[in-house]
Amino acid sequence: MSSVKLLTVSVDEGESRLDRWLKRRFAQITQGQIEKLCRTGQIRVDGGRVKASTRVQPGQEVRVPPLPASESNVPKPEAGISAADAKMIQAAVLWKDEHIIALNKPPGLPSQGGSGQGNRHVDGLSAALMFGYKDQPKLVHRLDKDTSGVLLLARTSRIARALSEAFQSRTTRKIYWAAVAGVPNPKMGTIRFGLVKAPGHGRGGEGEKMMAVHPSKIDETDGAKRATTDFAVLDALGTRTAWVALVPVTGRTHQLRAHMAELGHPIVGDGKYGGSGQENLGDGWGAQLGGDISRKLHLHARSISFDHPITGKRITLTAPLPDHMKRTWKTLGWSEADVPADPFAEEA
Repeated sequence: MSSVKLLTVSVDEGESRLDRWLKRRFAQITQGQIEKLCRTGQIRVDGGRVKASTRVQPGQEVRVPPLPASESNVPKPEAGISAADAKMIQAAVLWKDEHIIALNKPPGLPSQGGSGQGNRHVDGLSAALMFGYKDQPKLVHRLDKDTSGVLLLARTSRIARALSEAFQSRTTRKIYWAAVAGVPNPKMGTIRFGLVKAPGHGRGGEGEKMMAVHPSKIDETDGAKRATTDFAVLDALGTRTAWVALVPVTGRTHQLRAHMAELGHPIVGDGKYGGSGQENLGDGWGAQLGGDISRKLHLHARSISFDHPITGKRITLTAPLPDHMKRTWKTLGWSEADVPADPFAEEA
């Protein structure tokens, strides 16, 4: 740690001894160091001098001076987690504080089990993301295995409940980027097709596929759920392919993929919803552009905005594109600097 930090004691941490509270966050710090930093006034609580044995209270602010780096600050992989996987998931950390961890999830890594991956999924690797806490962080939402981008984990049960409620009440805002076959017309709009699970797919959900249902048929279709997606075209290459921003107003399984395919513009690399037989407006090639363009799914959770459960501050996090999408953007001449962070807000 290279600068002074001011950390707030959460409700879950009240009545903890200061030395124990510090060790949960900074695994490299020793008891002797804590006592010396307290004695010299470098560690303070609400601006006042304290002892290592002082009990901190919820809402108090703890001043922590720069601490020496140490290998012990890197969580030791739990049983079943390889050193390589621990390093990979730690490198995916996009942002964190004492309550929340945000990952830039790599494509190909499931959020949870059930994909024949054993423990190699975000939930199974979360033991490598404890960073001195006693409990593993908890997923509060999910991304498809092949979708990359921002994924939030809560570091305590209380924060997990608060974030889950925020997702349910739709106070969070997620914006995805995708490359799609063809160019949607109009350039901005809303898709309201319902979704229903296709029969006979998936012993464990791995083959699960959703079917679109016309809005007028949703109420009479057994199992169909209403789904809403906003879309906006950010750039295009002739009539062959477009860069679109997508906002899932609802959060149904495979919603963005199924909705874009139903619109006639499947997401590039989506073999499930954009195979060669998929009718689309991108010259009839399905969801593959050919040439040097990767066959991987081109869908990325670009940003998320939410109200912090403790501070109330509006937090916006942005995830860089994965390598295969960076290469596609470069090949097609698309530049991130040329588009607004939130094209829907720009229009408003």
